[in-house]
Amino acid sequence: MIAMPGMLSTFPLFTRRAALLGAASLAAPLAACTPAAAPPGLARLAPAVQDGAFVMEDGMRLPFRAWLPEGEPLAVVLALHGFNDSRDAWAIPAPDFAAAGVALYAPDQRGFGATAARGLWPGADALADDAQAMAALLRARHPAARLVLMGESMGGAVLMHLATRGVALPVDGLVLLAPAVWGRAAMNLFMQGGLWFAATFVPGMTVSRPPPMVRIVASDNIEALRALGRNPLTIRSTRFDTIRGLVDLMDLALAAAPRFPDMPALVLYGAKDTIIPAAATRATWTQLPRGRVRRSFYPRGYHLLPRDLGRAAPIGDILAWLRDPESLLPSDGERAAAQWLDTPASPAAQSPAIALPAPRHSGYEALGDP
Repeated sequence: MIAMPGMLSTFPLFTRRAALLGAASLAAPLAACTPAAAPPGLARLAPAVQDGAFVMEDGMRLPFRAWLPEGEPLAVVLALHGFNDSRDAWAIPAPDFAAAGVALYAPDQRGFGATAARGLWPGADALADDAQAMAALLRARHPAARLVLMGESMGGAVLMHLATRGVALPVDGLVLLAPAVWGRAAMNLFMQGGLWFAATFVPGMTVSRPPPMVRIVASDNIEALRALGRNPLTIRSTRFDTIRGLVDLMDLALAAAPRFPDMPALVLYGAKDTIIPAAATRATWTQLPRGRVRRSFYPRGYHLLPRDLGRAAPIGDILAWLRDPESLLPSDGERAAAQWLDTPASPAAQSPAIALPAPRHSGYEALGDP
């Protein structure tokens, strides 16, 4: 699938048939032939925290929300949302973190939410650079607390890319929630060709509705999905060149797995995730180093694990891991992960559709029944 968010909770999927129909219509709107991107500008100031936003070297403001515990936090988490999502992605689980003594900072990533470059792809390196700069700012703000970076879907892919660029990170660990690892190597030639054609010839053309035959469920928490669909910070119409940028990032995340550093990390995935293919996740998990990189699997989990109705299990595991990266996970998710990896994949898990953002109407009728 092409999308990742918490992003994903709001995207429709392209099936092969839908992609074929879309490709047939690409010749008409030639006015959308100019690619657009929003890479960082020239560095002109030191990164800072000002008026509820992380301010980057080029002056780009990344608004954030913060949930803080009483007193000094035991740990500080920088939480990165998924594709087309925003800082509000963490509104449901964040109070649980604060109640456990963990401070959670959730920014709008460059190109998303309320940032000036909204809707335009900034580049994988730009997203990784922003994450590193924000981590350094939080390290300075909370020098005595453990600092952990957490990313959902696209946010997880950003962190995988960041962790393998050969630059020392000022952090104590990573949490990756269903990271977006569906790169081109895991796509069939039809999908690769359709994406190339669209992003090359009509890059500015947007996708905003799923094909009528496509039904996905990003979470069983339908109220959370409806709130996401109504949120003005959610991007509902996505350019093809932005989708190509996302796939470029997923390529980097997939390639990062065998080079991932042996650092404390927790990677989570749900059996009912229809956004990130099981086959791509299996390939990634088998290439990640053993030891301090731990895997947790949730048989009833969907893509948006921290927003699911069964979110207590993954949230409890993350909090336990934050307190002690060597402790047993309360859900016994590691045992479930080992069993899942040892079980042959079903054919249906090998051919996912392409996910694109866009809820229908004001709610999530297009996502189907849980």
